[in-house]
Amino acid sequence: MDKKLKVMVIQGPNINMLGTREVQIYGAMSMEDIHKQMKLVADQNDVEIEFFQSNFEGEIVDKIQECLGDADGIIINPAAYTHTSIAIRDALTAVALPSIEVHISNIHRREEFRQKSLIAPVVQGQIVGFGPFGYHLAMISMLQNFEQIKAYKAAQAQGQND
Repeated sequence: MDKKLKVMVIQGPNINMLGTREVQIYGAMSMEDIHKQMKLVADQNDVEIEFFQSNFEGEIVDKIQECLGDADGIIINPAAYTHTSIAIRDALTAVALPSIEVHISNIHRREEFRQKSLIAPVVQGQIVGFGPFGYHLAMISMLQNFEQIKAYKAAQAQGQND
């Protein structure tokens, strides 16, 4: 029996304050509510999902590194570290797992210092500006990615059997 695929969701600083923090920018939905919705999608698709939030850069780096051998993909909202953290970028590069960057607000329409992502060049894609729904889009994207990987592996195995 194949092992269940696993998605690690990593939330950066202040994401734990969603629902109360700058509601006009980030909306009224809490991090816990977002996670519940993501878990529903994961359960419907027989995918394991784990959630992690930290306000500390080093803890986020540690969690990314722990994904190697434990997770099949990462959905990450590095929050403010998006614009400053070479360490998070390097950790994502090192584990080389399919990764998707999510931002609730459209960082490209915000202050100039928020418009540059150090993370975007090392992830498969970036979903910005769709509010909490962006996490749902990231889940759909990750599930599609898993299907593509499965199809590629099946084609490789078929080629070896020919």
